[in-house]
Amino acid sequence: MKPPLSIVLPAKNESEGLRRVLPELKQRHPDAQIIVVDDGSSDNTAEICRTHAVEIVNHPYSMGNGAAVKSGARAARGEVIVFLDADGQHDPADIARLLEKIDAGCDMAVGVRSGATQASIGRRLANAFYNRLASWMVGHPIPDLTCGFRAVNAERFRKFIYLLPNGFSYPTTITMAFFRAGYSVSYVPIHAGTRAGNSHISLAKDGIRFLLIIFRVGTLYSPLKLFVPISLAFFTAGLLHYIQTFITSGRFTNMSALLLSTSVLIFLIGLVSEQITNLLYSRTGE
Repeated sequence: MKPPLSIVLPAKNESEGLRRVLPELKQRHPDAQIIVVDDGSSDNTAEICRTHAVEIVNHPYSMGNGAAVKSGARAARGEVIVFLDADGQHDPADIARLLEKIDAGCDMAVGVRSGATQASIGRRLANAFYNRLASWMVGHPIPDLTCGFRAVNAERFRKFIYLLPNGFSYPTTITMAFFRAGYSVSYVPIHAGTRAGNSHISLAKDGIRFLLIIFRVGTLYSPLKLFVPISLAFFTAGLLHYIQTFITSGRFTNMSALLLSTSVLIFLIGLVSEQITNLLYSRTGE
């Protein structure tokens, strides 16, 4: 029989966290399909999974958190999939609260971490910025864009697997994709505990990648909404510079031409991006 619920845990060297979380998952959801995606671990993650008799999907080498999520989604047989971290940060008791939203007809329910439970000041500030940007883009409040603890309608989630990156920004991508497709997204406050082991994210190393997420947020939902303000800023700067140089020296300078040309190019890039985005989402059949 097809299980109504599948629980997917992406794991890379998370044996300590799995040892803590798997027994509780088995106790609270005995009929669920529990899948651990071993993303090239070098510890005894696989042994812990066999000890607790859960399904395991092995990656021959580390392919990334997003790749593990995609592998888990493909292996899941349930009508609803719950994704949670294998490091023990997410409380299995909160799964029931996410499922209540799905049972009420919601397409995706996302855990919302309080500011006090997020790892560092730098990460809290970055997440707050992403949340505000995404909320502006979609026109709906998004209190936590990057939390990986969520329950989803499996069929609708799989429509966007081809869009998901292999890295850590999969929550951003799937959230924006659901909003773009007109699917309903709800949020449930949770308390994220202290993770077991060390984080695989380095702010120094991943800083550029997180900046790229900002542009990914915009281009995934409505590129023109991101590119038009930037284009207008360059156009305004070019116009003001032209007015100034015309008044002071009576000529049209190269700087004015550069600024105005740049504004046109940015607008055209946004226009092309909008068309590409429409083509991408047309693949879902919506």
